[in-house]
Amino acid sequence: MKRRDFVSKTTCASAGLSILGAYACKDSEKKEVMSNRIENKKPLFFKMSLAEWSLHRALFGNKMNNLDFAAKSRSFGFEGLEYVNGFFKDKAKDMPYLKEMNLRANSEGQQNVLIMIDREGALANADSKERVKAIENHYKWVEAANFLGCHAIRVNLAGGVDKNEALKASIDSLHRLSEFAKGSDVNVLVENHGGFSSNGKWMTNVFSQIESENCGTLPDFGNFCIEKNKEGVCIEEYDKYQGMKELLPYAKAVSAKSYNFNEKGEDTVINYLKMMEMVKASGYTGFVGVEYEGDILPEEKGIELTRDLLVRVGKQLS
Repeated sequence: MKRRDFVSKTTCASAGLSILGAYACKDSEKKEVMSNRIENKKPLFFKMSLAEWSLHRALFGNKMNNLDFAAKSRSFGFEGLEYVNGFFKDKAKDMPYLKEMNLRANSEGQQNVLIMIDREGALANADSKERVKAIENHYKWVEAANFLGCHAIRVNLAGGVDKNEALKASIDSLHRLSEFAKGSDVNVLVENHGGFSSNGKWMTNVFSQIESENCGTLPDFGNFCIEKNKEGVCIEEYDKYQGMKELLPYAKAVSAKSYNFNEKGEDTVINYLKMMEMVKASGYTGFVGVEYEGDILPEEKGIELTRDLLVRVGKQLS
């Protein structure tokens, strides 16, 4: 028991002989409880969402499905949902299913934030025919995101071989896709997700030439590996802190990637305080999505540790 709590309770016990004194003590205790709540619930400068990929082992293992995601997110105390299209890949135009997703989110007090789009074609492909097909493949997800009330879809700038040709192809793809999304409330966001997109300077070159207001970045704390070998080991990595600094001016979402934790509850790969200092300095105040990608801890434990780390750092900076 804290000393001030002991003093307060002792004083109230002494005042028990007086009805008026008892009421005064109860009122004092009530005010102190309210004060503690205000102190303990100081708002963070950002909101917190959960990336569905954090649960990919459970989803791929059929231990849960996409419709369970809202309830699972609420159980961890998150406010928002970041879907992955691969977990409902054939449902983009299935209105009853999308309505059920909205119903689940609403019933759990969750906000649909965005959909991460994969395997719909290469938007940085220099082959215009293949690239146009990829652009059009994304249209249905723009429409689905709009129906769900998401503010964005996340796309990948993949398929480029030559960095200059990939640059031109990416700018064209983003302009076309953003133009299609312009009639809705959906933003088209690019994540640093391997290849040229994990090079902060290359991405800056792309976005310095993008004029669409509904197009931006989704900086991820950990996805700065430019090239991996056949065994999947990164052999060329961009400086993650430099990369975040370069991507944040265009950010409309942020992904808090995590891998593993030490005994202090800190990520062993990423300095969260340094990352979130840059996020705050950029003026970003939207959702920060927790994305646990480690393979040592159980997924739920990894999510909890990432959430708690993000809250601790957020309180330091708020």
